[in-house]
Amino acid sequence: MFHVKHRRPKIAVVGGGHAGVEAASAAARAGADVTLVTLRRDTIGAMSCNPAIGGLGKGHLVREVDALGGIMGEAADAGGIQFRLLNRRKGPAVQGPRAQMDRQLYRAAVQQAISEQENLQVVEDQVVDLVVLNGRLAGLRLERAGDLACDAAILTTGTFLNGVMHIGERQIPGGRVGESPSVPLAHRLYGMSLPMGRLKTGTPPRLDGRTINWSVLETQPGDPEPVMLSFLSNTPKARQISCAITHTNAQTHDIVRENLDKSAMYSGNISGVGPRYCPSIEDKIARFADKDSHQIFLEPEGLESDLVYPNGISTSLPEDVQERYVRSIAGLEQAEIVQAGYAIEYDYVDPRALDSTLQLQALNGLWLAGQINGTTGYEEAAAQGCIAGINAVLTVRGDPPLILSRTEAYIGVMIDDLTARGVSEPYRMFTSRAEFRLQLRADNADQRLTPAALALGIASRRRAQAFESKLAHLEEGRRILSESVVSNKDAINAGINLAADGPHRSGAELLSIAGVSAERILVAIPALGDLAPEIVTQLAREGVYANYLDRQDREAERLRKDEATPIPNDLDLDRVHGLSSELKEKLRGNRPGNLAQATKIEGMTPAGLNAILLAMRSRKKTGTDG
Repeated sequence: MFHVKHRRPKIAVVGGGHAGVEAASAAARAGADVTLVTLRRDTIGAMSCNPAIGGLGKGHLVREVDALGGIMGEAADAGGIQFRLLNRRKGPAVQGPRAQMDRQLYRAAVQQAISEQENLQVVEDQVVDLVVLNGRLAGLRLERAGDLACDAAILTTGTFLNGVMHIGERQIPGGRVGESPSVPLAHRLYGMSLPMGRLKTGTPPRLDGRTINWSVLETQPGDPEPVMLSFLSNTPKARQISCAITHTNAQTHDIVRENLDKSAMYSGNISGVGPRYCPSIEDKIARFADKDSHQIFLEPEGLESDLVYPNGISTSLPEDVQERYVRSIAGLEQAEIVQAGYAIEYDYVDPRALDSTLQLQALNGLWLAGQINGTTGYEEAAAQGCIAGINAVLTVRGDPPLILSRTEAYIGVMIDDLTARGVSEPYRMFTSRAEFRLQLRADNADQRLTPAALALGIASRRRAQAFESKLAHLEEGRRILSESVVSNKDAINAGINLAADGPHRSGAELLSIAGVSAERILVAIPALGDLAPEIVTQLAREGVYANYLDRQDREAERLRKDEATPIPNDLDLDRVHGLSSELKEKLRGNRPGNLAQATKIEGMTPAGLNAILLAMRSRKKTGTDG
């Protein structure tokens, strides 16, 4: 095993998108000398698709990246021009913070964070090959600068790997508008006989906001009390704006339906599978023929920009058809298209080829993060980049890796889903994917993950101080709740629905009653008023779930035990007695890293799991398989 003990690890990161900047930042914070290789320095942190960060499930990932000391949350708060907490009317476990971005402000914040990070340099070049010595990665070959030696590299190529943009019959090589694809690197990966495929995503036409009739549209303002994306932020920094809502109609659908054969996705020009949960307008109309209209969010792209992003009508139709269907929509009758929408098709690596640190099993020293692993979305990419950057450094040093359990983080859920199950379409995070979502709320991501960041030395002093202060205030709040005794009369006066006679209750007991809000508990226990509102809100949320968390804790402990039972990569499955040939074949194809992952393989039985356990125990005793 290759380890570096007496010098700073040298880490190379390929790509300056959301995965790349988090990987580079995390590796540098972990103590490595980092080189970020990107085609253009000025596009670092660019938002290729929608101008927003966060959302349902995605907001949890942003908070977790932030808790680990990452860039995205603070950059989003610096560039946010509208903040909304999604699912506000539902339980706190499924609420997701989201912010509309000013593209330029967000990119500037990311670039500033990269420029201020010690031990991190940016090189403008293209990677054309991998340098491999003695079976492990030893460097990258750059198009202009030649060989770049490194102890480990992280590929975060996004949609650039053999990227092709489609507008009707037109096919334009590129990773996004105006930028060339990465072709030599794609050929190198195919030459390694990796399990690879094609995926696609899409973007809508960008509109000139000056040509939109805003007066006839429904306005969508932000929240009056914004919920920020970073634990280190208190209020927005930029001027806040409203978005607007409109809808497609029967005429829109007729135009699209009549021209489906001209869409790149329906003409056979695209082989890649698109995202199920962010379909194109063509997919919506073809798949949901019973619907008369679809909602469109008109999202301004910046305070100093006239561009508007019509969220909900991504397409690969020809430009003239795009213009016709856009102008059939209320408020957009005179809208001018500044940039046509397009679909983009790109290569990805089956993430089952990775281990739980996101290192490629076929080549030590090479990590993959972001859309190259079959995911979609800025937030999913950032989370993978953060974990890959940390683990590249830890592995090179010979230290234990950071592997987050499904019980600890949405990041753990995502990586386990990817490496155990693979993808058949671009993977997107949802709260429904997390079995332990009552514990994995957005508001407690710092309590779950910042201790690990502090232990690894990747959290700033400012973050450490803010975290310690928050913990102290939470502890004080819990003390007040447990020691306060509230009579039924005082509780009723506070608006808490109780019978007139009954036992006195502590504040903690009151919070476990359905419908008891933070506002009401503040009236019943005035001493809590000395704490910050977000502290009281979190305490109230803990009370809501108090009756359920004990059971989830027991379930989580069982899962952690299975996750801690590794299955050796070289276990000879032919000598595992009691496994069917079908299961052996599936195990070879998936190569689960632990017992928990093995349970998810289709057709796996308790008897099969027991056979694997017995084989591992026998191997441990005798030093052989079987």
